[in-house]
Amino acid sequence: MNVKIGIIGGSGFYQMEGLTDIESIDVDTPFGQPSDLLTVGAIEGKRVVFLPRHGVGHRLLPSEIPVRANIYALKSLGVEWIISVSAVGSLKAEIEPRHFVIPDQLYDHTKNRVNTFFGEGISAHVSLAQPFCHICSQFLYQSTTEIDATVHMGGTYICMEGPSFSTQAESNVYRQLGFDVIGMTAAPEAKLAREAEICYALLACSTDYDCWHAEHDFVTAEMIFDNLAANVDVAKRVVKSLIPKIPDKREECICSNAIEKSIATNPSVMPEATKRKLRLLVGKYLK
Repeated sequence: MNVKIGIIGGSGFYQMEGLTDIESIDVDTPFGQPSDLLTVGAIEGKRVVFLPRHGVGHRLLPSEIPVRANIYALKSLGVEWIISVSAVGSLKAEIEPRHFVIPDQLYDHTKNRVNTFFGEGISAHVSLAQPFCHICSQFLYQSTTEIDATVHMGGTYICMEGPSFSTQAESNVYRQLGFDVIGMTAAPEAKLAREAEICYALLACSTDYDCWHAEHDFVTAEMIFDNLAANVDVAKRVVKSLIPKIPDKREECICSNAIEKSIATNPSVMPEATKRKLRLLVGKYLK
């Protein structure tokens, strides 16, 4: 199967309406089972695959998401582009609840997550100076503006461990450091997508002001889910607008060959078991 476009749905985004020729696929990977079944279908004549990040019904905490299995499973189907949809809290007054942000930077503040496919005898160090694909992000920005949603282009997403929300002290420190939005899932997702040489862009859906705002000093799940429901409807329209814009070939993009000069281990000493495990990711460079 060769499906080039993958959609990872976040909180509240558990299914994708408008898909035709639907097929559900149970994918096993060397890193275990993905969050849920992968749903393959067509939108605007293009084949896409959809994966609910937390599982249908929101079964998985952010730290429980099998991110390596998710990215590997999408890669195994031929995915070259990932559009990630994620709920976030706003750290800037101008990013109001129900606004959208397409970040261009990522700060990983997680503590207990595996953030690489490598190890077990094969070492690689990818460049992550620009953690989000600028080409895919531009398509995403264009699609968001086309449906008249309020969108902010650029900004830094800080990824916290969760599942609890920030304390006021933490929220104020994040603001002092200049971060724009805060969420719980972009790391290690963006890092693993780069290791898999997949273009990755994020549509961040603002649901609240975290807890720093004087008029919004308590963040509750009820508040977030109310705004989330509105955001998800808009996000689905954005994704449908985006799909036809994705080109058939990737050009002028660093994502597609991120591993080429990143492997540090001499092939002659690589364990055969690890080479088999990572063949999908590195096989073309070990011939």
